[in-house]
Order: sequence, then C-alpha cells, then structure tokens
Amino acid sequence: MENFLAAFAKLLSDTWPYALTFAVLALVTKRGAILAAIRRAGPEFRTNLLLMIFNVVLVLPFFLPSNAALREWIGGFRLVEPTLWEPLPQVITLLAAILVIDFGAYWRHRFEHSRPMWRFHATHHADTALHWLTVARKHPIARLLSLYADLLFAYILGFPVWAIIGAGLLRSWWGHFIHADVPWTLGLFGNVLISPAAHRLHHIRDEALMGYNYGNTFTLWDRLFGTYKDPAPYVDCETGIAEGTRGFFGELARPFEKRYHWGRKVDEVPAAESGEART
Repeated sequence: MENFLAAFAKLLSDTWPYALTFAVLALVTKRGAILAAIRRAGPEFRTNLLLMIFNVVLVLPFFLPSNAALREWIGGFRLVEPTLWEPLPQVITLLAAILVIDFGAYWRHRFEHSRPMWRFHATHHADTALHWLTVARKHPIARLLSLYADLLFAYILGFPVWAIIGAGLLRSWWGHFIHADVPWTLGLFGNVLISPAAHRLHHIRDEALMGYNYGNTFTLWDRLFGTYKDPAPYVDCETGIAEGTRGFFGELARPFEKRYHWGRKVDEVPAAESGEART
C-alpha cells in the first residue's frame, strides 16, 4: 500500500506542471470557446486520467525493477562504452540521446500499428477530442511495451543515465505538447520537429493516413523511412477510429472484443482489396 501511495504522490507532483501549462495554453488559444472545448473533451479526459493513474500507480511499479534488470543485462552487449560520451559537450550528448530514444520509439510505434498490436494501440487513437492528456491514453499492454522498447538502443549505445533521464523529460513535455488541441505546424521548425499539426494528422479519422508521422520529437526518422507527411492540408482534421471511443473499463477490455480475430480487425478492409497501401 505504501508503494502505491508513493507512486500516486509522485504522479501528482509530476503531473501538475503539465496540467497548469496546458490549462494556460488552452485559455490563451481558445478564449471564449474554452468552455465548449472542456465540455467536448471532458468524458475522454476522465478516461485518459483514469488510464494514466491505473498505469502509473497500479501497473508500472510491478515492472520497473525488471526494466532496471533489463538495462543491466543489455549493458553486457553495449556497442559503445559510456566513456565515449564523456568528452562531448553535454548538449550534444543530450540531443543524441533524444534522437536515439526517438529511433526506438519510432519502431515501437510502427509495430503498434501492425495487425497483431493494433488491438492494444487503438486505445491511444480513440480520442475524438484530442488534448494534452491524450498522450496518457494507453492500454496497460501498450504502456509496458513502451517501457521496455523505447530505451533499448539508448542502453546499447551506453548513454549516461543523466542523458537518458534528461531526454525522457524533454520528450515527455514534447509528447504532451504535440497532443494539445492547437493547429500549429511550427513553420520552418516543423521541418525538423514533430508539430501538434503533424501528430494530429497521425490521429486522423481516415485510417489510410494514420501510417504517417510516427515520431515523437524529431521528423528525422519519419523522413528517412518514408513515413513523413506535411500536415498543412490536414490542420484541425477529425480524429478517432472506426471502433469508436470507450470509457475506462471499455478501453481495458477493448483488445478482447470480438471484432479482433488473430490480431486482425474483422471490419478492416485489407490493403490489397482497397487498393490503398498501409504502413
């Protein structure tokens, strides 16, 4: 019980800066439309909040020790010794860590869009009123996958702990930002950084276009692997999925619905039949 209370207290202390920041952002950008936006996002916000609490307080504490053990085990297979990073300026090491973690997260994200894993990732795409807490709308299985997969390459390349923690903090802030309900492409900076508009395109209701803009922070990996799409024509696009949104318990049960059969959605039109390529 003490561990759960400690995890909940840490969650509160970690989350209030995000809540305050994005509440101010919403007030500044929406002004008179703020109440309508709150009413529209309210039910899904509650679902996302409950999923975040469930994952962080009740699920992750059981698996964090195994993640630490995985880090130690991978240390025996490092391609780069930690001493390599010591002579470099810390800002270079930090940027490199963000890029490498982004690389792991990019491929984990693409895997989540595969037919076997979509049943778990669909929860994240279900919001019809995208907002900053959508980043926390994850099924526990998907949350655990990111816990183990995203940092693998950072461990293999021997990044110092401070760089991994710093990169995680910056990526967390950016992850919340790109889910915010703002139509920003970031102009020239959007060529390098994933913008809120670029990530909203990834959440678009048109499932044929969901196979783009998998990145969290930088556009580099999407550009290199052919999955980047300019969001300008899709600003303020409709979001959500064919399966529809659910409440908290509905999202926990979603992967086990009858519509899924051996990792395939029974109502999905295969790419070969629809003539559309899917990533």
